[in-house]
Amino acid sequence: MRLINRSQIPDTGVSHDPLISKKVFIENGRIPKLTNFSQSRIKPGQYCPSHQHPDMWEVYLVESGKGEMILDGKEVPLSEGDCLIVDPGEDHSMQNSSSTVDLLLTYFGIEQ
Repeated sequence: MRLINRSQIPDTGVSHDPLISKKVFIENGRIPKLTNFSQSRIKPGQYCPSHQHPDMWEVYLVESGKGEMILDGKEVPLSEGDCLIVDPGEDHSMQNSSSTVDLLLTYFGIEQ
């Protein structure tokens, strides 16, 4: 068993943009096929560049705030309570469209 509180996890930057902070609850290698279980805070106006993962799914839960995911060129609006699955190889980026509120995303990756 492992119990950890969010307050105990240091902030790090996401690999696609180190200015976007994340907390990694479960790191790669801890559970088979799970690449990470993390939470990112995207500040108002921040944008995470387009990228893809050829060998994993990513599942996002919008905890708070609003934003957009650009998924293979199509804009998908995101708001609190939304859950979005990004399939392996899908090109995706995200941004916080608010000028005042952080976009808080909890997400995990699963290897094929």
